[in-house]
Amino acid sequence: MGILDPLYWIVSGVMVSIHKALSPVFGGASGVTWTLSIMGLVVLIRTILIPLFVKQIKSQRALTALAPEMKKIQQKYKDDRQKQSEELMKLYKTHKTNPMASCFPILAQAPIFFALFTVLNGIGKNPPQARGVLTSEIAAQMAKAEFFGAPISQTFLGSSDGTVKIVTVFLIFLMSLTTFTTQRQLMVKGMPKLDSSNNMMLQQQKIMLYLFPVIFAVSGVNFPIGVLIYWSTTNFWTWGQQFYVIKRNPTPGSPAWEELQAKKAKKSGQRSQNQWGRENNQRRKRRKGANSIKSLKTGQKTKEKI
Repeated sequence: MGILDPLYWIVSGVMVSIHKALSPVFGGASGVTWTLSIMGLVVLIRTILIPLFVKQIKSQRALTALAPEMKKIQQKYKDDRQKQSEELMKLYKTHKTNPMASCFPILAQAPIFFALFTVLNGIGKNPPQARGVLTSEIAAQMAKAEFFGAPISQTFLGSSDGTVKIVTVFLIFLMSLTTFTTQRQLMVKGMPKLDSSNNMMLQQQKIMLYLFPVIFAVSGVNFPIGVLIYWSTTNFWTWGQQFYVIKRNPTPGSPAWEELQAKKAKKSGQRSQNQWGRENNQRRKRRKGANSIKSLKTGQKTKEKI
């Protein structure tokens, strides 16, 4: 039994379970069923990783708060890189933060990603190789499952089929684009405006902005279509999760935070204006009521005199 065998069992087990649940709806051999099984694996994994995502957000915000201190250290020890690194690590340790926390969700998914790659790569063999809970029959069925006419077990470099190449190029482009837009969304909306000169965190974010899409674009030609579906789906999940956090609970000092504060101030002003209007109407009603009572009393007195 290999070290990664438990992961093969987990990945294949989740997909087969979802496949069994969806088979009565779409059919057991349908590409839709197997595609949704892969997407279901993403949903399960990303739900489990939510605590890591929360830790990532907290660490990023801690680094943002430490940015002025980091800059002072960088300027103080600009001629001594070793001392600069030591002082920065001491600062991170004191405040219990990690500059690499933004990579944690990707690193945590890496074993699952590799296990899925191995399982799908196995069913692309001739004959299909079953791993984990997959039987030879299920592996053969999965190998024939198609996504827009292209078998999910095929790769760009491993197939001469034009449909496979078109679908893989589209998915590689989608995977790289979603990686770029997710990172850009964080930098444009979710981060405070920082001085770009000698700022380690900003430089790290810029590297991730351009490097990761390029890595995925270059390596994507070796991935089975099923793996490309997995990674594109997880990118959409990341984008949506990040959009929600930026919208609902933005980092203090970020453009999204400033927008939220402006909306709150506007709503507060509207509430104050509405409250003033209600109070003014109530005063008018009270005055009108008082005037009506006064007029009634005056009329009664006039009748008594008569």
